[in-house]
Amino acid sequence: MAEELKSLDDLKSAVAGTPAAAVEVAAPRTPQRDSLGRSYATGKRKDAVARVWIKPGSGKVVVNGKEMAVYFARPVLQMILRQPFSVAGVEGQFDVVATVAGGGLSGQAGAVKHGISKALQLYEPSLRAALKAAGFLTRDSRVVERKKYGKAKARRSFQFSKR
Repeated sequence: MAEELKSLDDLKSAVAGTPAAAVEVAAPRTPQRDSLGRSYATGKRKDAVARVWIKPGSGKVVVNGKEMAVYFARPVLQMILRQPFSVAGVEGQFDVVATVAGGGLSGQAGAVKHGISKALQLYEPSLRAALKAAGFLTRDSRVVERKKYGKAKARRSFQFSKR
């Protein structure tokens, strides 16, 4: 029976065009940390770009040199920044230092969230599955549509006058 299974595997690999020994599982991901024990990632949303460093700590978040509650005054934006930690189940275990530029506050919060998610999965690869399932590792590619000539805005036409 074992020989039949072995020959079935050989048959499958022959059909796939690869030798049976060449079919292997991908190497497990290794944590990427610098000499200070931090992980770095870049997050983006709309026109905002965030550079994010995470390291083990007490859960302190600093954005552009200010506390999270000062920089992102709206509770919704603070909630957005905390989402990756709650999904990964590591609330209060990492300190975050982020510098963010471009766009508005909402886009900046989304960029920092994207950067935190990427940095978390680089620091601890086992968190990748939860973050990916929640969609936090995917860059939100929606950007403002450009203005076209002959139009008032991107799609809005000038007011029509019959006479």
